[in-house]
Amino acid sequence: MWNFPPQVTQSAHKTLGTGHTTSFRSALMSTFKPGVLALEDGSVFRGRAFGAAATIAGECVFNTSMTGYQEIITDPSYFGQIVTMTAVQVGNYGLTPADEESSGPKCAGFVVRELSPVVSNWRSEISLDAYLAKNGIPGLAEIDTRALTKKLRVDGAMKSCLSTLPLSDEEAVKLARSWRDMAGSDYVKDVTCKAPYLWSASDASNYNAAYLPIGTTFKAPPPPAKRFKVAAFDFGAKYTIFRKLVRHGFDVHVFPATTRAEEIREHKVDAVFLSNGPGDPAALSYVHQTVTKLIPDYPIFGICLGHQMLTHALGGTTFKLKFGHRGGNQPVKNLETGKVSITAQNHGFATDPASLEKNGAKVTEINLNDHTVEGLRHTQLPVFSVQYHPEAAPGPNDADPLFVDFYNMVEARKAGKI
Repeated sequence: MWNFPPQVTQSAHKTLGTGHTTSFRSALMSTFKPGVLALEDGSVFRGRAFGAAATIAGECVFNTSMTGYQEIITDPSYFGQIVTMTAVQVGNYGLTPADEESSGPKCAGFVVRELSPVVSNWRSEISLDAYLAKNGIPGLAEIDTRALTKKLRVDGAMKSCLSTLPLSDEEAVKLARSWRDMAGSDYVKDVTCKAPYLWSASDASNYNAAYLPIGTTFKAPPPPAKRFKVAAFDFGAKYTIFRKLVRHGFDVHVFPATTRAEEIREHKVDAVFLSNGPGDPAALSYVHQTVTKLIPDYPIFGICLGHQMLTHALGGTTFKLKFGHRGGNQPVKNLETGKVSITAQNHGFATDPASLEKNGAKVTEINLNDHTVEGLRHTQLPVFSVQYHPEAAPGPNDADPLFVDFYNMVEARKAGKI
């Protein structure tokens, strides 16, 4: 028996009125489009399909953010994943092009408890349903996302299949089990830029304008007058990272993940930035080798996958977490200062702290939920990284000062102080 969503029953009631039982039931059946999410362990969730008509497979994960679904959907770090939102209602404020974190949706599929029937925001230009349909991404609503999240927490992230087309439970489970594992997969090649380019400073300078209430007098602090040239590796970078770098005094030259160390040196940059991205960090040996060559010569700042690239470049190792950290409420403690920050995160792998001890690096931050590594720095060179997302899109701004730290580090290196 289908559990029809309230907006479907209300819509049919308005159209048909009362006393038309047969027609009312028919309207329900025609309006409600069934969809399915199947996990590799044989679990099946049936619900209401939305977005594109498609069948896809990927790794099913969950995100605990209360807002920011557009930034999540367009985050390249979610390539190959079916994202489940734990927030009860999603889609209520629609979407706007200004909030995209890449050229479009990068996740494989999207799962919610309730898809808002109403879009209400003065900046919104399209509904979540229409946006996913336009971009070929299937979605599923009206399932028990609490039960799904608890299953993923207990049993771990799983291979899965999401379909908004007619598909039996057995077929869906078979497709889920046949999908390749996330471990060992190089997805960076699918999301990195194709050629080097200079990030447009004008995009970054106007970044806050659309977010501020009408009539506000707030003005973002001006960027430093002295600017440095940073080579930003695009492993699947989010636009806000580049915007933040520009606002904190950097001219951002973006490079594909396959760029060699010699090419970076030819551009005479002042520093190197390692971005976020999808997939298994251990599978990117070509990046490990490049970063290893750059470490002695440049100040380096890495985040998320960039943190893991630095781990491998320093001779360390990474491992797959059971269900990962995804959301805007992850508590991180700095072991050097004692400060606790609430951070935005999106990753399924972590650094093995024991593997860093003999390679010139030390752990600087840990996750207070599971004590996994959240930050490291080289003990002698101007090189550091964090596992979380200091650009906070979406999420809190506690870690924004890291961009200031990076600028100060580059300035000190240029002055010969480090």
